[in-house]
Amino acid sequence: MDWSAATWWWIASGALIAAELTTGTFYLLMLALGFVVAAFAAHAGLGFSVQLLVAALVGGGAVIAWHLKRLRRPAAAAAGADRNVNLDIGERVHVVEWQADGSATVSYRGAQWSARYAGDGAPSPGEHVIRAIDGSRLLLVR
Repeated sequence: MDWSAATWWWIASGALIAAELTTGTFYLLMLALGFVVAAFAAHAGLGFSVQLLVAALVGGGAVIAWHLKRLRRPAAAAAGADRNVNLDIGERVHVVEWQADGSATVSYRGAQWSARYAGDGAPSPGEHVIRAIDGSRLLLVR
């Protein structure tokens, strides 16, 4: 059985897709895209060197384009300060008294929590908003 170059390109692209599914590396899909275009070039009867060039240009170009797109995306917020991860962010608590080091103990959700002031200036008693959670400590702002 004599397989054409297009068949090998399809097998290679399938192997890259399978590797991407097991590793979760999206860049492998971009390289597989280059291999698919090379398979179409083989079906069109273009030479092997042109197929390699097309695979390198399309696959490499897709990898570079995806990398540049990821660089332009804003950095994700830390999980301790992300409202989508922790629903306590943005909730209000009442601080009765602050310690000299900027810490306090507050009652929140039926339990006593350690809190630290994360705002500007000196902390004062009253209503505060949870900005983030650092371990088991609430970071509060006015």
